[in-house]
Amino acid sequence: MTERTGAGRNWAGNLEYGAARIARPTSVDELSELVASAANAGAPGGATRVRALGSRHSFNRIADTEGLLVETAGLPAHVEIDAEARTARVSAGLRHGEVAEALDREGWALANLASLPHISVAGAVATGTHGSGDRLGSLATQVAALELVAADGSLRRLRRGEPDFDGAVVGLGALGVVTALELDIEPTYEVAQRVFERLPLEAVLADLDAVTGLATSTSLFTTWRDPDVIDQLWLKQRTDAAASEALPETLAAMGVHAATVKRHPLPGVSAEHCTDQLGLPGPWFERLPHFKLGFTPSNGDELQSEFLVPREHAADAIAAVRGLAGSIAPLLQVCEIRTVAADTLWLSSSYERPALGLHFTWLPDQPAVEALLPTLQAALAPFEARPHWGKLFDVAEASERMPQLYARWNDFRSLAARYDPNGVFRNDLLERLGL
Repeated sequence: MTERTGAGRNWAGNLEYGAARIARPTSVDELSELVASAANAGAPGGATRVRALGSRHSFNRIADTEGLLVETAGLPAHVEIDAEARTARVSAGLRHGEVAEALDREGWALANLASLPHISVAGAVATGTHGSGDRLGSLATQVAALELVAADGSLRRLRRGEPDFDGAVVGLGALGVVTALELDIEPTYEVAQRVFERLPLEAVLADLDAVTGLATSTSLFTTWRDPDVIDQLWLKQRTDAAASEALPETLAAMGVHAATVKRHPLPGVSAEHCTDQLGLPGPWFERLPHFKLGFTPSNGDELQSEFLVPREHAADAIAAVRGLAGSIAPLLQVCEIRTVAADTLWLSSSYERPALGLHFTWLPDQPAVEALLPTLQAALAPFEARPHWGKLFDVAEASERMPQLYARWNDFRSLAARYDPNGVFRNDLLERLGL
């Protein structure tokens, strides 16, 4: 195990971690000892606070603490496939791209991936991170079981169907340090990706369900510089599934055409590091993300926010964002619109409702972005918008609405108190949210 003072910065470079020290355990036993020692530190009833740190891809302080940060990437790396159960047990610190490559070598796959394959499995799951697809849930819905080191240093295992499972999966790091997850897998498959350009927004809003249902995974990109146009439509279609029969008719009615060269979501940016397009079939893990695993995205060049609204409010929420285009566009690199299927995970942004995500990739101007967020959240509040846990949002505004946004909010508070009665895994952000 290695230990040092100062934890450095996050992936985007917009925050410096406040932890007094950071440790990188190389075994679950070492991690258990660290947590147990922290729980017993300080004055009677006190504890050194602990948070887990994965690929550092959160844009807020959900993974921060003033005490001890634990890097999960140092734990033994493994991807153990159980073909009969159709699950794979993976170490929490692995990145999704690394897991995907290991699975594909053995003829297996995941149902979906996020747009970036560079994020850690446990971090993505704990924050409810997702890809896109009307029938595809968040990455957390792939979890069949999880193991975590609890506040007393003990190793606990929860399986799908057990009483605490649905509350623990999207756990925000509040229950313990996740060490391994079992993920649902399926036989490997191929995906073909095509990009279409300049869709009239009014036509999209007139039949949004038809547009998002055109492929296995669908993403709409716009800069809001022209509030009447969606700049790009990315369609990722499994080759082993029937393509939408409405595709030619729907797009022809809009007067849109397929891109004839590879595109990047950001206007004018080279598409060299984007996954292959132009309808060329390829392995699932080389098409479902927007970017290639071998490419390290540019650190420090962006900030991110995302808000997810119930599907029935999707068109109205998009229209509300359009109404703020004049304020949003000067700070925006690109806005992605995508869909997520409903699930039963208590703190999932798709809990008991299919959702539409409004994702904002901002310019790296945090004061200006933070000044705009209250206005943006106020515009989306009538549509029950839930903020992505790992991205920038106005915490004060969101904290007042948490019990209304999440029907199991108080159940999760009780679950966290039961797993961590002395607050070892609490941090400032969770406390400000009411946990």
